Amino acid sequence: GKGKLGQLDLEGALIARDRVGIQDFVLLDAHNSETAFLDNLKKRFTEDLIYTYIGTLLISVNPYKELDIYTKKQMDLYMGVNFFELPPHIYALADNVYHTMLSEANNHFILISGESGAGKTEASKKILQYYAVSCPSSTLLDTVRDRMLMSNPVLEAFGNAKTMKNYNSSRFGKYMDIQFDYAVGGHILSYLLEKSRVVHQNHGERNFHIFYQLVEGGEEDLLRHLGLEKDTKHYSYLVQGECSNVSSINDKNDWKTVKNALSVIDFDASDIEHLFGIIASVLHMGNVHFDGDTKGYLLGIHVQVLHAALTFRKIEAKSEEVLSPFTVDHAIYARDALAKAIYGRAFTWLVNRINESLENKDSERKTIIGLLDIYGFEVFFVNSFEQFCINYCNEKLQQLFIQLTLKSEQEEYEAEGIGWEPVQFFNNKIICDLVEEKHRGIISVLDEECMRPGDATDLTFLEKLEEKMGNHPHFVTHKLADKKTRKSLERGDFRLLHYAGEVTYCVVGFIDKNNDLLYKNIKDVMRLSKNPIIQECFPATEGDSRRRPETVATQFKNSLLRLTEILTAKEAWYVRCLKSNDNKQSGKFDEVLVRHQVKYLGLMEHLRVRRAGFAYRRRYEVFLQRYKALCPATWPHWRGVPAEGVEKLVQHLGYQPDEYKMGRTKIFIRYARTLFATEDAFEICKHELGKQQRIQKRPTKIETCWRGVQARKERDRRAWAVKIIKQFIKGYITRREAKTTDNSEYLAFVRQSYLNRLKGNLPKTVLDKTTWLTPPPVMTEILRQLNTRMMVRKYVRGITPQKKAQLQQKVVTSAIFKGKKDSYPSSIAVPFVDTRINEQDINMRVLQTIHHERIKYSVPVVKYDRNGFKPRPRQLILSQAAVYLVEEAKIKQRVDYVSLKGASVSNLGDSVMILHVALNDPKQKGDLVLQCDHLFEALTKLAMIANKQNNIKVVQGSIKFEIQAGKEGGVDFSTGQEPMIYKGKNGHLMVVAPRVKSR
Repeated sequence: GKGKLGQLDLEGALIARDRVGIQDFVLLDAHNSETAFLDNLKKRFTEDLIYTYIGTLLISVNPYKELDIYTKKQMDLYMGVNFFELPPHIYALADNVYHTMLSEANNHFILISGESGAGKTEASKKILQYYAVSCPSSTLLDTVRDRMLMSNPVLEAFGNAKTMKNYNSSRFGKYMDIQFDYAVGGHILSYLLEKSRVVHQNHGERNFHIFYQLVEGGEEDLLRHLGLEKDTKHYSYLVQGECSNVSSINDKNDWKTVKNALSVIDFDASDIEHLFGIIASVLHMGNVHFDGDTKGYLLGIHVQVLHAALTFRKIEAKSEEVLSPFTVDHAIYARDALAKAIYGRAFTWLVNRINESLENKDSERKTIIGLLDIYGFEVFFVNSFEQFCINYCNEKLQQLFIQLTLKSEQEEYEAEGIGWEPVQFFNNKIICDLVEEKHRGIISVLDEECMRPGDATDLTFLEKLEEKMGNHPHFVTHKLADKKTRKSLERGDFRLLHYAGEVTYCVVGFIDKNNDLLYKNIKDVMRLSKNPIIQECFPATEGDSRRRPETVATQFKNSLLRLTEILTAKEAWYVRCLKSNDNKQSGKFDEVLVRHQVKYLGLMEHLRVRRAGFAYRRRYEVFLQRYKALCPATWPHWRGVPAEGVEKLVQHLGYQPDEYKMGRTKIFIRYARTLFATEDAFEICKHELGKQQRIQKRPTKIETCWRGVQARKERDRRAWAVKIIKQFIKGYITRREAKTTDNSEYLAFVRQSYLNRLKGNLPKTVLDKTTWLTPPPVMTEILRQLNTRMMVRKYVRGITPQKKAQLQQKVVTSAIFKGKKDSYPSSIAVPFVDTRINEQDINMRVLQTIHHERIKYSVPVVKYDRNGFKPRPRQLILSQAAVYLVEEAKIKQRVDYVSLKGASVSNLGDSVMILHVALNDPKQKGDLVLQCDHLFEALTKLAMIANKQNNIKVVQGSIKFEIQAGKEGGVDFSTGQEPMIYKGKNGHLMVVAPRVKSR
C-alpha cells in the first residue's frame, strides 16, 4: 500500500486522499481552514510522507528518524522528471530548479527557512548532495563539488552550536551561490554570526562546536603547542551552560571530519595551525580574571595558564600611579569584546578562504542557483538584540516572499491570457518601515542613542522609542500599554506586532550589542600579532579614525538590503521546514507546535495567494492523456489539437463556465472539488474498462492457455522432485566431506533441523552453560557465541543509569582492592551513596568558602593527631579541586589534588587510611591519618574525582607517614579478637583489625 502509493503522481494519489492527505495544499478544498491544513499535514506525517507542496513551495516536516528516501536510486528516479509526476520530495524541487535554470538560462534561488531544529541544514545538504550526483562530471568539477560538500562540516563546526532546541543549531545565516554551465563553482555569504555566544551561553547551551572539538579531539602535540589541556571544564568560555559534554555529540569524531574537510577545501598546514591558534587564544582569553579595589578600579589581573598542572600568574599595579584607571567592568567588557571580535573576524576570514577554493575562474557567463539557509522566526522566553535582528530579517523575507509569489502568479496568468484578479493579503511593509525607516525606524533611533554624547543607556533608548513610535499600531511598551496589556510587559520591554504575531523584546544589552566596539589601542596591539590570519583580520588601513564604524544593526540592515537585491534578480523557490515536536521524538506530531510554525512561516497566507485564482493548472497534453477515457469523443485516441480535445472533454463532464478557463497552453481549474470529481470518475472508468476487456476474451483461447499452463507446471514439478531426491541421496553419502555442490542441500537440511530443535532449547541466562545442544559437525559454535552476546546485551540494556554508575564505581574499587584487602569481599554487596553528609549538615561558613569548587562527596571520619594520635571527629569533604578536613565552622586542612601524592591502607580488615601530602611548602601540614567506616566508598570517590586510581596502595605490616618535612611517624597493623586503635610503646599508632574467616 504505502510503497505503491509513493510512486503515484499528483492526480493518481488523490484516490487515497482520505487516508494519506493531499500532496498539494492548493487542492485542499477548505483552503482557508487552518484546522484542515493541519489535518492534511498530520495524515501525511503519520504515513512517513514528510513532504507536501503548496504549488511549487515545499513543506518539510522533520520526522526525527532515518527514512529510506535519500538513496542514489531515489535521486535517479527524480532526475529530469516533471515536477508533479512523482510524490513531493526535496529532490523534485532541486531537479526542477536545475532544469528550469538550464532551459530558461536565468538565475534562481532556493530559500530554506524554519525554526531551529526543523531541518534547514539537512535540507541544504540534501540539495547539495543531489546536485553533486546529478550534474555532469569531470575531474575539475568533482574537485569543486567535493569542496562545496566539505564546506558544510567546516561551517557547522565554526558557526553552529547546541541550543535548548537543537543540538546542531546554525547561529548564522548562510547564502551560497552555486555556479553552473561549462564549469562549476560557488560563493558563500554569511549573515549575523551570534558572536555573543563566544563569551556567554545560557544554561543547557554550548559555545560553537569547534572549541569542544579542538579540546576533546585535538592531538596531544597540537594541544601542548597551543597550551591547552584535554578537559573542557578548564575553560571559562566553555562551561557557562553546564553541558560541555553531550552524549549525542561525538566531538572527537567531528574533529577528524573537520580536519579532513579543511584539507579537501585546500587549507594548507600553516593555515590550519594559525586558525586553531586563534581558537586557542580565545579560550585562554576567557581564563583572564581581574581584581578590583573597593571602588571597583582595576588592581591586578589573574591569568590562568593551563599546562601539565594548573598554575596562576598574577600581575599587580603595585604603587605606580595609574592614569584614567579602568574599572573591573571595563576590563571584562574589553576582554569579551576582543574575544568576540577575534572569533567573528576569523569566521569571516574562514568564509572568504572557502570562497577562494570554490571560485569559478571561467570568465564565461554563468547561471546560478542560490541556496539561502536562514534562521527562522525566533520567540524565546527572553528575546534580545539577536532575536530582534533575526525577526526583522524574517519580516523582510516575508515581504519579498509575498511580492515574488504574487509576481510569479501574475506572470503565469498573463502568459496564458487569463485575466488577473487582485489578491487581498496582509502587507507587512508597515512593520518593515517601523524597523528600518531612515531617521524614524527603530534601528535609526538605536544608532542615534549609540552615537550621541553623554550617558546613553538601554532605558534612554526605550524612552526615545516611546517618543517617536508612541502612536504606531504595531508598537507598544509598558508605559504606552493599556492596563490589561501592561501586566504582561516589564518596564524594560517593548513589543512588536510582527506578521507572524506578537514578540516582546527586552532592551537590556541593545546598546552594547549594537556598538560592538573595540578600544583603538586593542586594535593597535592586535596588528602586532605574528599570526597572519590576525594580521588580515585587523588590517592597518582599517577604517578612518575620524569616522565611527557602522553599528551592528546598520551593518545587518545594509547586508539584508543587498541580499534582497540579489534575490529579487533571481527566480524564487521555497522550502519551509517544520518541527514535528520539541522532544526530537519520532512519530509524534505536536499540533500546537506545528500550528505555531505554520503561522510564523506565513504558510496560510501563501496558500491564500495561490488559491486566490485557480487551484489547479495543467498542460493540455498531460490533462488529455490522463482523462481522455471519460469522453467517447476523445477515447481511445484524439487526433486533433489538444486544446480542442480538452474543451470537448470538460463539456462532456459538465464543467460550469465559472469552474475553469482555457489558457494558451494550459487548462485552469478553479475549485479542487472539480478535480476530485474528475479523478473519482476516472477511477471508476478504469475498473469498467478492465471488466470489458476481460469479458471480450474468447472462452476457447482461455481453455487452451489454461491446459498449457497446467501441463508445464506438472512437468516442472516432476523434474524438480527427481533433482531434489538425487541431491539428497548424494548429500547423505558425502555428508562428512567438505561442502560441495552435491552435499550443500543436504548440509543445509541438517543445519535447518538443528536450528528447529535449538529454537525450543535456548539457554535462559548467560550463566546457563549446559542447556545448549551439541551442534552437528557442519555447524560451528558461532551461534552459541551470538546467543550469549545477545543475552549479555539484553542484560546491559536493562541496567538503569543509577545501577550503571554503581557498577562503574565498584569496578574501580575492585581494581584497587580485590585480592589485596581482607575486608573487600564483605563490601561488594554494600551499595555506594552519593554522599554521607547532606549540605545542610555542613556549616554555612564552610559552604560559602568552598561553594565555587562544587562539593562532590562528604563523609564523617576520625582524624588522629600526627603527634600523640589523639582521635578527633571531623568531616572529610571532596570538592572538584581539593580535599578538605573540616571541624564544625573551621577548615582544618586543605589539600588540592595536585599536592595529593596518594593514599595507603593495610591489607587487613581495619578501616584506617593515610592520605600522603606533598610538602612543597614549609607551612604545609603533614599526612592525614584517618579512620572511616566507609573506607572503600570514600577511597573510590577520591580515586575517581582526583584521578588517583594508581596512587592508592595496599600495604602489609606498617605504613610510614610524614608528620612534617623531615620528620616521620608510623602506623603498625596486626590482627586480634577485638578491633583496637591505640598509641604503642614504640611511639607508633597501633591498629588491631578483627580476623576475617574467609577471603
